[in-house]
Amino acid sequence: MPLPQEKYYTVEDFYNMPDDIRAELIDGQIVYMASPSTIHQDISGELYYVIKNYIKSKGSKCRVYAAPFGVQLNDKKDTVLEPDISVICDTDKITSRGCVGAPDWIIEIVSPSNPSHDYITKLNLYHDAHVREYWIVDTQSNQVFVYNMESGQFITKAYSFTDTIKAGIYEDLYINFSSLDLGS
Repeated sequence: MPLPQEKYYTVEDFYNMPDDIRAELIDGQIVYMASPSTIHQDISGELYYVIKNYIKSKGSKCRVYAAPFGVQLNDKKDTVLEPDISVICDTDKITSRGCVGAPDWIIEIVSPSNPSHDYITKLNLYHDAHVREYWIVDTQSNQVFVYNMESGQFITKAYSFTDTIKAGIYEDLYINFSSLDLGS
């Protein structure tokens, strides 16, 4: 949730912030983020590992990045998000700072303190920027919501942490959530 601010911030302002501050820039406002929980980090690490190994095994040019990794959607000069996982297949979008343009696939692990940030704010930003696929991993409900947005619409399917989920941007990548080592 943004804290009250008197200033409008730009991408340059955001990238000049100290490295130890966890935040995003949305419509010129700094949105501070809490440190992730252990389960959040377990899920993020496991998903990164599975996706990275898949991309490597296929010899794909796609790249996968885990947060912190800045994503400046389109050329908006006042918004930089830090998705938990970003998969980018057009490597021309990758810069020394992060990604400029829409990643192909984004995964967000919901923060229990601010779920509307992922379910509403980011969902709409990702949809408007033409992210192809968006997953919301909710540790409170043990569900994964998959949004296929290639058609320009929100096509949603819900899964549980016991399901195997197909990544829509790939023909043969399936992630079995029940096989992930989530430390429990």
